[in-house]
Amino acid sequence: MLVVTPNTCTDVTTWLAALAPGTVSRSRRTASTAGGKGVNVCRTLRALGREHRLIGLSPADDPRFAQLLAAEGCDFVPVPHRGPGRVALIFLEDGGRVTVVNGRGPEPEDWDPESFLPRVRAELASAPGVACSGSLPPGLPLDTYGRVVEAAHERGLEAYVDGAPAVLAATLPSGPDLVSPNVGEAEALLHGRADEHVEESGDDLVDRCLDASRVLHERGARRAVVTAGSHGAALTTAAGTWWIGAARVPVANPIGAGDSFLGGVSDALLRGAGDVEAVRYGMAVAAAAVQHETGGMLDAALVAPALAGLPAGVPA
Repeated sequence: MLVVTPNTCTDVTTWLAALAPGTVSRSRRTASTAGGKGVNVCRTLRALGREHRLIGLSPADDPRFAQLLAAEGCDFVPVPHRGPGRVALIFLEDGGRVTVVNGRGPEPEDWDPESFLPRVRAELASAPGVACSGSLPPGLPLDTYGRVVEAAHERGLEAYVDGAPAVLAATLPSGPDLVSPNVGEAEALLHGRADEHVEESGDDLVDRCLDASRVLHERGARRAVVTAGSHGAALTTAAGTWWIGAARVPVANPIGAGDSFLGGVSDALLRGAGDVEAVRYGMAVAAAAVQHETGGMLDAALVAPALAGLPAGVPA
């Protein structure tokens, strides 16, 4: 499985009692890990036993990011850039609140953006499928993932996409085989919503997810999933629309749940699972992942219990 994540980064996760902006806070612990949404997808695929390869940006003069990936056993195809690597700051408070500050990524003058797609096309030659995940760095056009989808389809491969709202909007005309935004991202794409929360709420949440998944399908996605964290997810395909409730599990860290979902549903689809069952499996994988204190990590032994606790998909 090829995972395309141009805007890789180093995640710096800090655990502290409470984050008070404008003050000096003291952390209890800090950890640095390889980051970027596709890195979490690769972690999930690896835990599930599926071979994978990641392609993304990497500092040319600083081997630490590539070393972090190698230590985890990730097969990495680096696209070099000058200057320091992108950093994401993650603050986990004892009360459960999560704050994320995402870095921008290298500027176009610090690398060769036109080299990226040819590198991806070369890697597609030996891949069973492709997942595009995460933001795009400055210099790559919004339709980059759409062009990856088209290149995959030329080879008879399926392509799954989880990107920022503007990127996803530019990808839909290319007919991605799966999109999986959360409801905040979907509503930003469809209605211009400006805010985004780690966990959504509202009495109309299910209807919002169902409506968004239908529209995303109408705009080109073969399978349109809209997730709502611990509440569940909506799926729309040519065969209909379903609501799938989430499993109830203890949450240690919700960061990366959507990435784990993409890894799980991709693995299931490549195994030939039906659409609803593939989404249920992806949700079980995400439920297992949020029980790990480090975002994006997965204990595969927790997937089966989570799957057993998931309700069946309900036609909507």
